[in-house]
Amino acid sequence: MTTIDFGAFDALTFDCYGTLIDWETGILAGLAPVLARTGVQRSDDELLEVYAKHEAALEGGPYLTYREVLAGSLRGLAEDLDFTPSDDEVATFAGSVVDWPAFADSADALAQLKQRFRLGVITNCDDDLFAGSNARLGVEFDWIVTAQQAKSYKPSLHNFDVAFDRIDVPRERILHVAQSLFHDHVPAKQAGLTSVWIDRRHGREGFGATPAAEATPDLVVPDMKSFAELATA
Repeated sequence: MTTIDFGAFDALTFDCYGTLIDWETGILAGLAPVLARTGVQRSDDELLEVYAKHEAALEGGPYLTYREVLAGSLRGLAEDLDFTPSDDEVATFAGSVVDWPAFADSADALAQLKQRFRLGVITNCDDDLFAGSNARLGVEFDWIVTAQQAKSYKPSLHNFDVAFDRIDVPRERILHVAQSLFHDHVPAKQAGLTSVWIDRRHGREGFGATPAAEATPDLVVPDMKSFAELATA
């Protein structure tokens, strides 16, 4: 049973990667060619966890574009797993975001939700890379806040502050919807937001491409289809 009165909200803000776009599949597909060439064999979970460590460290330092974060994450993973990517392989991986697939239910769920709510996205990405992802989602967001615009990455509260400055809806009437406890639910709760966890990894161990974290979302659902049905009932 939902513990949220959806009538109390006018706007939904979303994380993109991991929530709407299947970034774990995208990351693994981007890594596959260089791993095949170098003969590296690791489990998907190990690759994602090593990747997550490097990505979070780079995003927590001085601002880099997301392309630079992806490039640095691949180089860090390569050092840990003892292989050497070529410059071309690093550049290809850094631009691979536009090839990452949307989850099968994302576009329809967003279209359904947009009939009732205004929609925003707070995403750890560059403007142009997110534009490629947005084309896969088929929705026009009312507000788009990228890491490139904020010059910082979630879980920094600054990204949420930039969103609050733009969204002409009282904070208590904004509902944040995301997969990552680390990147989204921890700062969302610090910012006083009600939040919904799209637990895309339900039934699977570990945290995948996000660092481990603890948070208490107000509602947990397994996917966007389930969330849209609840929120528009």
